[in-house]
Formats: sequence, C-alpha cells, structure tokens
Amino acid sequence: MNFETYPFEKLNQLLDTVTPNPDYPALSLTIGEPQFETPAFILDAFKDAAGLLNKYPKSAGEQELREGMLTYNKKRFGLTLTDEQIIPTFGTREVLFNFPQFLLHDVEKPVMVFPNPFYQIYEGAAKACRAEVIYLNLNEANQFHPVVDEEALAKADLVILNSPNNPTSSVMSMEELQRWVTLALKHDFVLLNDECYVDLYLDEPLPSLLNASMEVGNESFKNVLVINSISKRSSAPGLRSGFIAGDAEILKAYMVYRTYVGCASPLPLQHAAAMAWADQEHVNTFRDKYKKNFEVAQEVLGTEAPEATFYIWLKVEDEIAFTTKLYKEYNLKVLPGSFLGREGEGQGYVRLALVYEEEQTREALERIKSALEQA
Repeated sequence: MNFETYPFEKLNQLLDTVTPNPDYPALSLTIGEPQFETPAFILDAFKDAAGLLNKYPKSAGEQELREGMLTYNKKRFGLTLTDEQIIPTFGTREVLFNFPQFLLHDVEKPVMVFPNPFYQIYEGAAKACRAEVIYLNLNEANQFHPVVDEEALAKADLVILNSPNNPTSSVMSMEELQRWVTLALKHDFVLLNDECYVDLYLDEPLPSLLNASMEVGNESFKNVLVINSISKRSSAPGLRSGFIAGDAEILKAYMVYRTYVGCASPLPLQHAAAMAWADQEHVNTFRDKYKKNFEVAQEVLGTEAPEATFYIWLKVEDEIAFTTKLYKEYNLKVLPGSFLGREGEGQGYVRLALVYEEEQTREALERIKSALEQA
C-alpha cells in the first residue's frame, strides 16, 4: 500500500548522522505528549481496579466508562447524548485508522478529504482504503482554515476536519463548523471532526462540531461525528481512552465492525478513564500550564498565542536546515513542517510542542531564539 514513513522516523533519519552539542542537555519539542504528572485521583482509580485484569473487557466499553464520557459531553458541551450515540475507543489513533476502512469498504472509488498538513494517520487510513485524497490546504493565505471547494465536496465520501488543528493551532469558528455540517447534509458525505485538542483552549471554551450540528437543526447528528481523547486534556496518553460520537445509525453498524477489531481497553484503564472523563477541574490545571508556556513563547520569540492546543507553528526560512542546526548546535529537536504536509504545504515551518513545565519550555525557546538570531 506504499505507506509513507512516519514523521518521527523521518526526523530520526534526518538527524542520524548529526552529533548534537554536548554542552546542552537534550530537549525535544517534537511529540505532542504532555510531560506533566497524571493527576493522583486517576492513578488511584487505576490502582484500585488492577484486580480486574482477570476479566475480558467488552468491545462496546463498560457502562461506567460510557457514563463518564456522557457526563463529560453534558458538562463540557451541554450535549445530552444517548448510549447509541457514543462508542468508547482505544485512544483515537485506532479509530481514525479503522473507521474510514469500515465506512468505505464497499465504496467502489472512495474519496477522502482532509486538511494538509495533517496528522499522518489520516493519510494512512486513506491508503488502506485505496481512497482518492483531496487536500484542504492550510496556509497563510487562508489563515490556516480549510477552504471549501463545493465541486470537490460533491464527490466526497468522508471529510475529516481537525479543529483545533494539529499542527497549525488554527481554530474554526462556530459559523465555520455550522457551514460544514450544512455541506455534509447537502452533499451527503460523512463529516468527522478530530477534537483531541478542544479542551486545550486558552481563554473561551470552544464548541464541538456536535454543537454546530444542533445549531443548524441537525439534532440527530445525521452524517456528523466527532472523536476525542483523554490524552491531552488529562495528561494521560497511556490510558488510551477516546470516543467517537454522533450519528447513531452509523455508529450502530460501526460497533458491529469493532467487535472484530479486538481493541477493547483493559478494565483498570477503563475505570481510571471513567473518573478522568467525568471530572473537569483537573483539566484547568493543565490549561493554565499551556497558557503560561505560550506567554513565555511570546516573551522569548514574539509569537502570538493561538486560541488552543500546545503547538507553535513557527515560520523559518528552511525548516530542514533549521531543524538540523538546532540539533547540532543546541541539542534540541523540533519537527519540520514539511514532514507533516504534502504538495509543498508545511514547508518553511517547524512545529514546536510546548509540553514541558515552564522552566524547560523557556530553556528550549531561548535556544530557538539564539538559532534564529544567527540565521
């Protein structure tokens, strides 16, 4: 199927022959993995349920976990979802890969549409489906927001949005999300928003695509789905807890498919995740940390803070040369934007993941400032 090399492997290949400056301790701003301690109440819940490892978990998820996720959607978005409108998943990477295969398996010439640059699992799913891909290019000209081409959408089977966006940190407005829902109904394609960063807003809470669906009168969420993950919001990527929610008719068939996939979460993880999903207070602590990191970035680099995420999409002259220079001279790793895009998108940018405590973040950003001043 000719899968592309994953971005982090490309980075390893790029830097394989480069010797980093030993005068600096190693730092990496490459992976979107929170480096903060997972809250104690989540760890305690996990330990309390360790004895459940002697039981098989249900493919559909335990009711306790479902209740935690339903509580989250009610508290966070004001959404009263039913059991039929949500499925717990083993994180979101697996669902992003296998849901398109489920949805498009009997489509003769499937067409997928997604942003460019992108989280590479979208492309992997498209290749597994042998789908034609239409890119929603994100660049300065459109302020990193997906531009609608209705002629292209007319032949789309699945459109994946990603707002808040990885890697550019752009955020679609409620009006934009509403328009996409309207287009999904007009052209009869399935619309899925990857909302893994929706809780990492800096100031005002951000809406879900499901809120936008309600606003345009599509209260059954026909053709509309969202995915979300606990990894970023709770600093608990190891819990591998996510969900897909929305159109109950699609999810009913997808649940049958998932019984064959075999990716149910172990019961101790489900118990801990249920506690984390139902609680909003702990998320505020992490949100404050990311906000402070963006303030440090503005102080050191002069970059404007985005509305959400923990990424800086930093413009540079040559992203490959800059990445190599940072590692060689400052023992700091960043991710070239061209590794995340196709057809030239992402060139001239590096992605910085501000996932450390303030002191380490400042140290990394000071090194970047020095490298920029030398350029």
